[in-house]
Amino acid sequence: MVVAAGPFAPGHLGELTQIVPFEMVDAVLESTRTVQARVRALPSRVVVYLLLAAALFSELGYGQEWARMTAGLDGIGVADPVSSALAQARRRIGVKPLRELFDLVRGPAAGAARWRGLLVCAIDGTSMFTPDTPANLASFGRVGGGNGPSGYPMLRMLTVVACGTRTVLDAVFGTLSVGETNYAPKLLGCLHQGMLLLADRNFAAADLIEQVAATGADLLFRAKSNRKLPVIGHCGDGSWLSRIGTTTVRVIDAQIVVRLAGGPPRTERYRLITTLTDHRRYPATELVALYHQRWEIETSYLELKSTILGGRVLRARTPDGIAQEIYALLVTYQALRIAMSDATGTDTADRAGFSIALNTARDQVIQAAGVIADTTIDLIGKIGHAVLDHLLPARRHRTSPRVVKRAISKHRAKGDIDRNSYKIAVDVTINGHLTTGP
Repeated sequence: MVVAAGPFAPGHLGELTQIVPFEMVDAVLESTRTVQARVRALPSRVVVYLLLAAALFSELGYGQEWARMTAGLDGIGVADPVSSALAQARRRIGVKPLRELFDLVRGPAAGAARWRGLLVCAIDGTSMFTPDTPANLASFGRVGGGNGPSGYPMLRMLTVVACGTRTVLDAVFGTLSVGETNYAPKLLGCLHQGMLLLADRNFAAADLIEQVAATGADLLFRAKSNRKLPVIGHCGDGSWLSRIGTTTVRVIDAQIVVRLAGGPPRTERYRLITTLTDHRRYPATELVALYHQRWEIETSYLELKSTILGGRVLRARTPDGIAQEIYALLVTYQALRIAMSDATGTDTADRAGFSIALNTARDQVIQAAGVIADTTIDLIGKIGHAVLDHLLPARRHRTSPRVVKRAISKHRAKGDIDRNSYKIAVDVTINGHLTTGP
C-alpha cells in the first residue's frame, strides 16, 4: 500500500487513482482556485476523492464512505470528521473542480469501436430524479403524467458515448423543460472529422443535422418513415440521395424482418439518413446493421442509473450540489470504463462486465490498494484482471419485449405480454431487394 502522507492519506480512489492521479486533481484545484488556504483535516484533494468515491458507494452516506476510504489506513492517523464537516467541505469545493476534472478524463478510450476507419459514437438523453427540495424543484421541475406529476424533481442529461468502450465524450444536463434537441448543440464541440454519430428519430431535425455536418463528423440518424425526402440521385444499392437544408444526405429505406425461433416474425421499417453518400465505400446493409450500435448508449445509462445508483434518487439538496454530484459520477464512471478498456481492447470490449469492474474497484478503495503503481507496472491491474477472468458470453442474436418486468405497482399490467426471449434470424430488404438473411 502506498498512499499520500499525513492528512492527504484518505484522498484516493483505490486502483482508479492511477487513472485520476493526485497530480490531475491538484491541477484542477489550482486552476479553479479551490486549494485550501491552509492544510486542515479535510484538504481539498481529499474532498474531491470523497466525491468520486460517492459514485462507488452510492447506497451509503458520506460518513460511511469516509470509513471505507480509511479502512485500509491502519497505523496512519486520519481524521474522523462528523457529517456536518463533510458537508461544509463539499460546499467549499463547489462545482468547478469536478467539471474541469470531467473535461480532462472524458473522451474515447483505446478500443473504441471503429467502422471503416470512423469512430462510432451515439447521442441520446435520459432523466434522473433529484431530492424533493424547493431549490431542486425550482431548478429542474417535475414531469407530468396521467396519474399526476412525478414524486421527485427530474433533470435531463444528454451525453455522447463512444460505442464499444461506452466511454463518455461529453455531457450536458439541466432542467427537464428543455428538450433533447435543444441540449444537443452544446455537445457538438466533441465531434470532428473521422467520427460517425448515431442517433434516433428525435434528433433528425434539419437544423441539428446541418450543425453536426458542419463539425466535419458524419452522421447516421433514423428518421420518421413518412418523412418526405425528395430524390436527387440514385445509388446502386437501393438507397438514394436527398437534401436536408444545405446538407446532402443518403436515404436508406430498409424493411427488417426478425424471425423468431418459437414465435411469430416481427416486421419493422427503418428509414436511415446519413452523410456517408458513397454507397460503394459504405454499403447500405452494413449501415443498417451498424445503426443498432446506438443501443450502446442505452446500456451506459443502465450502468449509471441502475448498476451504480441502484435506481436511487441523487443525493444533493441544491442544484449546485446536484451538478457537483453528476460530474463526480461521470468522472468515476469514465475511470471504470477506461480501466475496462485497457484490459479488454477492441475484440472483447463488449464482453466486459461492468458490475465486476465496479465491485472490484470498491474492494480496492476499502483496501487502499493500487493507489500508486508499483515499480513493476501491471498495465491491467486488479480491475482489469477481474474483468478478463469473468468475461460475459459473446453477444447473441436474440430479442425480448420492451416492457417493465418488475412494475412499481403490485397489480398486474393490462393485457397479455410474451416476456420470453427468443433466438432470432434477421432479413433486411433495401428498397424491395433482399440483401441479408441467415
